[in-house]
Amino acid sequence: MTTFSRSAAFLSLVVVLHAVHVGGAILESQAPHRELKAYRPLQDNNLEEVYASSAAAVHYDPDLKDVNIVAAYSDHYGNIRLGRVKMGDLSTSWVFENPAYQVSGRKKVIPRDSFQNDTGIEDNASHSTTNQTDESENQFPNVEFASPAKLKRQILRQERRGQRTLELIQQEKETDEQMQEAAIEKSMSFENSVIGKYSIWRRDYESPNADAILKLMRDQIIMAKAYANIAKSKNVTNLYVFLMQQCGENQRVIGKATSDADLPSSALDQAKAMGHALSLAKDELYDCHELAKKFRAMLQSTERKVDGLKKKGTFLIQLAAKTFPKPLHCLSLQLAADYFILGFNEEDAVKEDASRKKFEDPSLYHYAIFSDNVLATSVVVNSTVLNAKEPQKHVFHIVTDKLNFAAMKMWFRISAPADATIQVENINDFKWLNSSYCSVLRQLESVRLKEYYFKANHPSSISAGADNLKYRNPKYLSMLNHLRFYLPEVYPKLEKILFLDDDIVVQKDLAPLWEIDMQGKVNGAVETCKESFHRFDKYLNFSNPKISENFEASACGWAFGMNMFDLKEWRKRNITGIYHYWQDMNEDRTLWKLGSLPPGLITFYNLTYAMERSWHVLGLGYDPALNQTAIENAAVVHYNGNYKPWLGLAFAKYKPYWSKYVEYDNPYLRQCDINE
Repeated sequence: MTTFSRSAAFLSLVVVLHAVHVGGAILESQAPHRELKAYRPLQDNNLEEVYASSAAAVHYDPDLKDVNIVAAYSDHYGNIRLGRVKMGDLSTSWVFENPAYQVSGRKKVIPRDSFQNDTGIEDNASHSTTNQTDESENQFPNVEFASPAKLKRQILRQERRGQRTLELIQQEKETDEQMQEAAIEKSMSFENSVIGKYSIWRRDYESPNADAILKLMRDQIIMAKAYANIAKSKNVTNLYVFLMQQCGENQRVIGKATSDADLPSSALDQAKAMGHALSLAKDELYDCHELAKKFRAMLQSTERKVDGLKKKGTFLIQLAAKTFPKPLHCLSLQLAADYFILGFNEEDAVKEDASRKKFEDPSLYHYAIFSDNVLATSVVVNSTVLNAKEPQKHVFHIVTDKLNFAAMKMWFRISAPADATIQVENINDFKWLNSSYCSVLRQLESVRLKEYYFKANHPSSISAGADNLKYRNPKYLSMLNHLRFYLPEVYPKLEKILFLDDDIVVQKDLAPLWEIDMQGKVNGAVETCKESFHRFDKYLNFSNPKISENFEASACGWAFGMNMFDLKEWRKRNITGIYHYWQDMNEDRTLWKLGSLPPGLITFYNLTYAMERSWHVLGLGYDPALNQTAIENAAVVHYNGNYKPWLGLAFAKYKPYWSKYVEYDNPYLRQCDINE
């Protein structure tokens, strides 16, 4: 066979051992099958000739042992033939890769462009090459070949890994810096004054499972009670007594603990003892169905107890919020007693006649405050005057009930702010305000409404649920709460008046409110709707066609507390008549529940001018998470809700806005023990 034919046969061979061809693919335990019709078996002398002609191209090191390469091919009869090729026979496309190559099995390397469609040869051909390949492995076991392209890919891969490592290190450094900055910032907000069980330095804060033992012991009590009930139903008395004793021990050890740090040192031993008791109970009484049934009954019983406690809690909060505090009651009594003893009632009548012109001067800034709380009213007046640029132009019209009239008169006689003009009136002196004219007064005097408030066994009483509890506030029985709908009748000579609730604090000059163009609207107020909250459907019953046909459920609500009323437009549009109409329609309380805001929303529907929110910030009496900046920038802050600033329920962080306008050095306040 010629050298050319030998070379041609060599191009189709399968290399067995550890040589890697450029562009080749490694196959495990597969031998190629390809027909080489013109090829003949390779002879040793021919191989030596090929080796001599190509040794220089392979860059073969003569000091190394040669590598025997077995070539397998098929002749033109289809028979599998074998031949041996020396290392010198390799072309320049063959290179060494890694001399540390470990031989763990045979790998056949096939050039990709030569054997794409090859299939495996028979097992007998594979077995026939075993001896020859083993010999080659023993002679040159640690030689591996790699192509330049593969080497380049490895270098690029290493470079990419290094670059990625640097990026990750840099990213980790940036993350660490951000965490340090966040930790420093958070540490600055810690309140160092906290002590006791709320201290952040207590050891129970060191572990996220600071109450693991406490939880375990409480769970053990629940399990023990379940097994004890089962034991009792099955007359296993000894076990029942034992489990109840263990429950008592667990409860005694827990005491008032709120974390593991509060537990005594014997807690863990008791938990182990209870665990042993539960194990005994499980061995004797365990029944999955029975236990599940018992747990379900316990859950339902607990839910009923929780529901009852919630109702009681709601009732007690309402009671605490609406009950007149003893110090304020003392203040009213002391002021009233001194007012009559000192004979100021006759002097005040003369003094008011002299100030009558100011009371009716439309060029001044007039305020309406309807309240029976002397201290709260004084804060409203003081805060308004102290923040006014021209206090001499501000006139306050205070209306109270007969019970507190003398006390209110006495307070503003001895503690009236300088320059401002103050008028105090008794609502009982308004003879025109009677049940024949006022719908709500007629309703308040009805037997049905009195039963609603005062008969606890009535179907609509507090025991029926807590949902309507806040509407059973006794203040709704007072006409002071509804007098705001009769402002033109109370002040017939005025054109504009600013209505203020007694639970607000003024922080800025309010004179600019009189300069606002209300665009023909009657009521100027701050809207309270946010997304779906505080819209008409929250206050009115839209299932009633009288409401749904006349109003939009999505209409934005607004708040009483600071309202500018245009009394000229009020009279022009007969707003009081609209109010009477809807009050008569709601005599059975099916259109809205009690209160002054729902009828206000109806009466001033499409007649309310929306003022900027900074004029009036609400929620200091119920929301502990208000924006502090909004509070400080507000012209008026409103303690609407149950947590009034003069009660012990008040939020401590909101109380200073109110208390700084209280004259705590006043002898009447000291006498009644009213202090910060």
